[in-house]
This record gives sequence, structure tokens and C-alpha cells, in this order.
Amino acid sequence: MEEKKLDINSIIGFVLIFGILIFMFYQNQPTPEELEAQKAKQEQVEAEAKKVEEEAQKPAVKETQTINLKDSTAVAAYKSGVGAFGFSAVSDGTTKLENEVLYLEVSNKGGQIVEATMKNYVTYDSVPVYLVKDGNANFALNFTTSDNRVLNTADLYFEPSLSKSGDNQVLSMKAKVADNQFLEYRYEMRPNEYLVDFTIRSQGLNGVLNSSKPVTLEWELKGIRHSKSVKYENRYTRLTYNHDGDNISKLSENSELDEETEEDVKWMSYRQHFFSSILATDDHFETAQLSSKNLVEEESKDILFTKEYSTKAPLKLQGGELSQHMHWYYGPTDVKILDDYKDLGLVESIPFGWGIFGWINRHVFTPFYGFLSSFLPFGIAIIVMTILVRLALSPVTYKSYLSQAKMKVLKPEITEINEKYKDNAMKKQQETMKLYNKAGVSPMSGCIPALLQLPIFYALFMFFPTSFALRQKSFLWADDLSSYDVVLNLPFAIPFYGDHVSLFPILASVAIFFYMQMTTGESMQMQQQPGMPNMKFIMYLSPIMMLFFFNNYASGLSLYYFISNLITILIMLVIKNYILDQDKIHAQIQENKSKPKKENKFQRKMREMMEQAEQQKKSGKR
Repeated sequence: MEEKKLDINSIIGFVLIFGILIFMFYQNQPTPEELEAQKAKQEQVEAEAKKVEEEAQKPAVKETQTINLKDSTAVAAYKSGVGAFGFSAVSDGTTKLENEVLYLEVSNKGGQIVEATMKNYVTYDSVPVYLVKDGNANFALNFTTSDNRVLNTADLYFEPSLSKSGDNQVLSMKAKVADNQFLEYRYEMRPNEYLVDFTIRSQGLNGVLNSSKPVTLEWELKGIRHSKSVKYENRYTRLTYNHDGDNISKLSENSELDEETEEDVKWMSYRQHFFSSILATDDHFETAQLSSKNLVEEESKDILFTKEYSTKAPLKLQGGELSQHMHWYYGPTDVKILDDYKDLGLVESIPFGWGIFGWINRHVFTPFYGFLSSFLPFGIAIIVMTILVRLALSPVTYKSYLSQAKMKVLKPEITEINEKYKDNAMKKQQETMKLYNKAGVSPMSGCIPALLQLPIFYALFMFFPTSFALRQKSFLWADDLSSYDVVLNLPFAIPFYGDHVSLFPILASVAIFFYMQMTTGESMQMQQQPGMPNMKFIMYLSPIMMLFFFNNYASGLSLYYFISNLITILIMLVIKNYILDQDKIHAQIQENKSKPKKENKFQRKMREMMEQAEQQKKSGKR
């Protein structure tokens, strides 16, 4: 590297700059007249502040009135050393709390968190992940004083005091009436944790607070966009809450405004897809009014916020004082992290799915993929997991294909029945059922294996878009397996498709087309039964729907379906060519026909009902 040296022009330039600065300094020195004017102005400000203080100390009128501290007179009173409600004044400013993973800024005004930043994560465009920033959140208490003034703590100034408790950082924010009379917000941050203990308490305010009127906690937040597809991110952005004995509920995903009032609320989570802002309390809120407003109508790069959340919950006074022990969680919606707080149950805020589907996702796929991805590249881990899942389901695939093979053997006889009774649908149905019963074949045996696979498919459908382990993990051309892959950006947007082309959904659609051709192609050769759907139409419609639907979904999910269908096709080819023997199946069916078949109760009931219907039909014709 070439060494830089000062030349004569640089030296002259620095000398000129230094001379100009000295000249400006002396030019800006105030004259004696200006000094005298400044002194008079200062005395005038102090006189006005004293007058405001005297007015504040006068007895208040006994009626409810709301004080707006944005008023210049009230602000002047704060700056002069006395708050409009008798609370001491503190200058503007913030106090920082940070550990290895989380950065917080707490404002003197309101004593609330005004910035929450994830240290180890960035958004899709490499900006730090903020959960609180630039006034998108507000936390305050509303209460009434003994002289019926309505107080909002967002307008009060708190005095900060930062200390240590072992390795923990402790920030005490006090809005003081006097040294022994104050409202305190206490934050305690532990090393390497996203959970911050938060306590609200008061001391000596039992004569200041109006115990006949509730103290209301208000928490509002607008979710900041983090992903390139705001509509996809918004689909997994929800207000989730624990209530009534560990019941988990969610507000609407798409409603313009959804509101609920619940009892015995333990925590509320303002989830922003892969990151969450959670307020949990040790002493449950007796009631809470929760609301969620959708801010996203269409896909746009200009949208900054996804949803607007709000919670209002009354706090109990104990002996006329406040004492509420809570916790703030600002961090990833990651099962590995949230599972550490089992006593609070925060892991339930993750959308695993409902019922058996959620259980499979939570206790099978999530830990299994976590194990595979601990030693394999993330895309390869998806492929390996897909192969193992398909192998585990191969017996079900075998049963399904065996049923198809049996139906194929019976195809000539079914065709003959259809021709013989083409004008009598009831008789055709009766004879077809008799044939199935004699041959020992059930037309439902092909559907049942497919139904058994539904919990697996749905659990995986919920796993890929919500698995934090996949976030911003690349594979082949996909730079983020938790979002869509892009191989071509379009100069226009196609309705329901988007303004880009994703390759994994195309591959998945092609694979599912060939899979459906294998499974339904032979069925289509059989005569179409009345009332049955057009299988050829479904065979073409399903891949097209997948192509449009998955173009904006997680590329990891499309990769799974692509590999899954490829593996299924291979398994079916092996079953068809090396395991099943058409001649043996035919011989077995003929042997079953020759044996007397005993009807079960269901079959007998169905036969009797059909015979009765046939008799009624004949009677009607007479």
C-alpha cells in the first residue's frame, strides 16, 4: 500500500481552516450588551417557572381532568424542577441495557423501552432486526390521583439508576413525588438472555392514588416488517395469548380489526413471524382487552408495518400500592430459546398447528430436523428428513397401490356391470358392491392410507414456514429456505402469483403431476362413476394450484414436496415392478370369489337399505 504524505498544499489548507475557525470563534463571542440581554431573559424564565410552581401547589378542583404534558406550560414546569402532578422532573435522555444478544434503550420520559434490537440477526436487506424503534411502541399506566386528576405515565419523567446484581444489570426508573414517595419501573437483564424481568411498584403513593378507580396498563405496538414478502410474513404475524388456565388463543390473521376481552391472562405475544415481543406476568391479569389490526392489504416494498397490536389490562392495588412482577421477552420465535422458560409456557406462542398436527410438528419434526441440521447442511437436512419420512410411510403407500392393483384386476367385470345396468344406477351400485364383497376388495382401502398421511402433511406444512432453524439458511439458488426463492424477477405482478418466478414450486408441480398421473391415470381408464369427480380435471388442476400457491411460500416447503413426490414415485415403481405380482393378485381374487363370504353388520345393513330403495323404486313405477 502506498504511504500517504502531506504536501505543501495540504499544509496550507489546514492552516487556512485553523485560521477561519479562530476568526469565527472570536466573531461569535457575545458583546456586553448581549450578555446583559441573556441575563434578563434567564431571570424572566425563572420568574415564570416560579409562578407555575405556585399554581401547581394550589388545591385542585375536585373533578376529573386530564393533563396534557405536551402543553408548553407543563413542559416548562418539568424543566424547572416540578412536575404537573407533583412528581419530580428529570431531563430527557435514555439509559442503555445490553448483553451478548439483546440491546435495549429505556427512555427517561415514560420510563419505557424505546428501542429493542436483536444483536445477532438482520432483516432480508441486512438491516438490524428491531422490535421497538422510532416510536412504534408505547407502554404506560393510566391512573387517577386522589384529587381526581388522570395521570398517564408516558408523560412523566423517570429518574434512572443503573446498578449490578451479580452478573445481572438492574435499571431502576423512578417517578418521584419525594424521596420516599415514587412509582418505579425495575428492569433486570441477565447475560445471554432475551427475557428481562420487569417489576412495577409504588411506594408511599397510597394517599396519591385513587383506590376506587383502576390502574390500567396499556401496551401498544406496530409490528416492523423484516421479510421481503410482507404478505407472507404477515400470514404468520399474530397476537397470541395464554388465558383461563393455559388455554392458547389467537386473534384473527386477516381481519381489519379483531378485539377480544379475556379473563385470567398469563401472557400476550405480539408475534412478528420469526421474532416476538411478549409481556408475561407472574400475577395473572384478571382481565385483558386485546386487539389486532391488519395493516397489509397487498404486496408492496413500501410497507413498513404489518399489524397494530394493543392490550389494556387493569392492575390490582395492594394496600393502596402497586406491585406487579412481569417479564419482557424481545427475541426469536425459536423453540430452542422459548423452551427454556417452561414456567411461563412461552413456547406455546409458536404456531405449531392444532391438535395432533401440532403435536407431531412440536415433538417429532422440530427436534428431528434440529438433530439433522446440527451436522448436515440445512438443505441436505431437509432432503434426508424427506427421504426418511417417505420410507416410514412406504407401508401405507404399498397398501394404497395394492388397492389400485386389485381394482385394476376387477376392471373388466366392473365395466360389464356398468354396461348391463347402465339405466339402473341403484342396481349397478348393488352389483358392484356384491363384486367387491365376493372378491375381498374394498374401494375405500385406497383412501384410508391417504387419510392416514394427512396429519404428517399438515404438520410439515406448518413446520417449514415457522421453523426458526430455516431462517436465512441458503441452499442451491435459494438464499433463504424460510422464504421464497427467486430465479427471475418479473417487470409486472401476476394476480395470485406475484412479481417473480420461484423454481422450487415449478419442480414440485412437475413432480406432483407425474405422481398423480401414476395414481389416477389407471383409475381414469375405468368408467367414470356417477357423482364422482372428474379425475383428469383434478390431475391437471392440482399442479397448477401448487405452482401459484407456493410461489410466495417458503422454498424449504417446496423443496420438501419436490423430493417427497420424487421418492414416492420411485417407491411406487419399485412396488409395481418388483413387489406386486398381477397374476398372484388375480388368482387371490378368484379364490376369494369361490369362498362363501359372510357379511358383516355394516355390509348387511347397506345391502338391506339398497334393496329397500330398489323395492320402493319398483313400487313407484307401478
